[in-house]
Amino acid sequence: MKTHDTQRNVRASHEGTHEGSTEALRLAVIVASTREGRFAPTVAAWFLRRTADRHDLAVDVIDLAEARLPDGLSGRPGPEVSEVAARLDAADAFVVITPEYNHSYPASLKTAIDWHYAQWRAKPVGFVSYGGLSGGLRAVEHLRQVYAELHAVTVRDTVSFHGPRSCFDASGEPLDPAGPEAAAKTMLDQLTWWARTLRDGKTVRPYAA
Repeated sequence: MKTHDTQRNVRASHEGTHEGSTEALRLAVIVASTREGRFAPTVAAWFLRRTADRHDLAVDVIDLAEARLPDGLSGRPGPEVSEVAARLDAADAFVVITPEYNHSYPASLKTAIDWHYAQWRAKPVGFVSYGGLSGGLRAVEHLRQVYAELHAVTVRDTVSFHGPRSCFDASGEPLDPAGPEAAAKTMLDQLTWWARTLRDGKTVRPYAA
């Protein structure tokens, strides 16, 4: 999924938001799966189309399959870690696109989370999940606990695809688009409310972790 150059800051030039502010929120979309044959590019491409008309967002896609973060954690992060850290630090909010593997989320995502700490703090996180009968919701519930430990705020509403390979047509569009599109709008509306509120709050009083 070649997103690093084509999607990074793709809407940074847009100004104006739903609430009248002149500064767009910086949204980092994290594509969690690195597995061979992954379905993540289809889900991610669909979600990015949902953000395309949101002039309140400047989107940066962090595809962990391209980031290639080291599995071994150390006190000496290399250039791959430093680059991702800078992009996470610049973000006002995050959306994690994750499958469900064995009732939880991918190890690649846990590695990305654990390489960083302050970058997540006092920022909101939304989820787009997929997989099996649960639609990836068990992975999301595990992630809520992890992000709470990092002082991040997870938004209530999510987007989930149950049996995802049977949910999309050959062009990458959902066979029944109304439900997912409504869910994406609700999640993004909640996410942007939290992102703006937390960002504005931190300008008045820095968050004390």
